[in-house]
Amino acid sequence: MHWVPASLLALLSFGLWGLFTKLTVTHIDYKSALVYQTLGVLIIGLITFSLVEFKPTTNVKGVSFAVLTGAAYSIGCLFYFIAASKGKIITVVTLTALYPLVTIALAYCLLNESVSVKQCLGIGFGLLAIFLMSS
Repeated sequence: MHWVPASLLALLSFGLWGLFTKLTVTHIDYKSALVYQTLGVLIIGLITFSLVEFKPTTNVKGVSFAVLTGAAYSIGCLFYFIAASKGKIITVVTLTALYPLVTIALAYCLLNESVSVKQCLGIGFGLLAIFLMSS
């Protein structure tokens, strides 16, 4: 699959995730929400596992980073559920959607990736969006 359709499907899925989060925490507490969301991730993982010929890679660094990825995602989801249960989902989803700024800063500092003037302008507009959405 090309990266554009995959990105658009991810965009749609994450949009639904934001909506489903608010619907979830209006009916159950955030801790239960995290457990049931993890069950959803497990179900999709098992379906994916059954559809492809899975031969796990055993590169220690790769596996370690994958585990850290899952841990960071789970911690982020926990705090996202807490925020969604206490705040307006419009503001919560807008603020948390700026997570790429953290990735950009870390990639700049740790991976020596460059940030163009145009990208800096985009970052500024993202920060402006938070200000406008929260007022």
